[in-house]
Amino acid sequence: MSDPGDDDDELFEQAMRGVRPLAAPARVTPARRRVPARARFTRAERAAVLVESLAPPDAALDIQPGDTLQFRRSGVPETVLRRLRRGAYRVETEIDLHGLTLEAGRAQLRDFLRTALAERRRCLRIVHGKGLRSGARGPVLKMAVNSLLRRTDAVLAFSSAGIRGGGSGATLVLLKIPGHD
Repeated sequence: MSDPGDDDDELFEQAMRGVRPLAAPARVTPARRRVPARARFTRAERAAVLVESLAPPDAALDIQPGDTLQFRRSGVPETVLRRLRRGAYRVETEIDLHGLTLEAGRAQLRDFLRTALAERRRCLRIVHGKGLRSGARGPVLKMAVNSLLRRTDAVLAFSSAGIRGGGSGATLVLLKIPGHD
């Protein structure tokens, strides 16, 4: 008795006579993986925090509730700071940090600065309060604003606002907009 599988094997061999394997295709080498992009702002900010933590205390960062803030980057004329202080620049956007914790205030301020730069806003107002209710800690948000703005390269100058704009409880900021002179 013959096995029915023998017929199948024989038929398969007949069908495969003269068949040659295909040449192996050229091996495709995978493209080099790209290194994921990292935010330069965050990296620079971390480095600045490290440098700041190792440096001796800066007198400009020791702020009391009624003190006014004032800063201009080297190369920025004094007249620009005076005009900013007088309110000669039109405020294009503002943020109010009242009532926020230190961490929440810093996070919102960073986002606010990123958005303002992306939208090419030149003059900003940051309302942080005077810090009258901060007790012995001093004006926490005001000090954080002062510190973060000084470390942000895009900030040309900043100054406490005039009486009508919030006084020492608000800060006017002038940003450097690429391609804008």
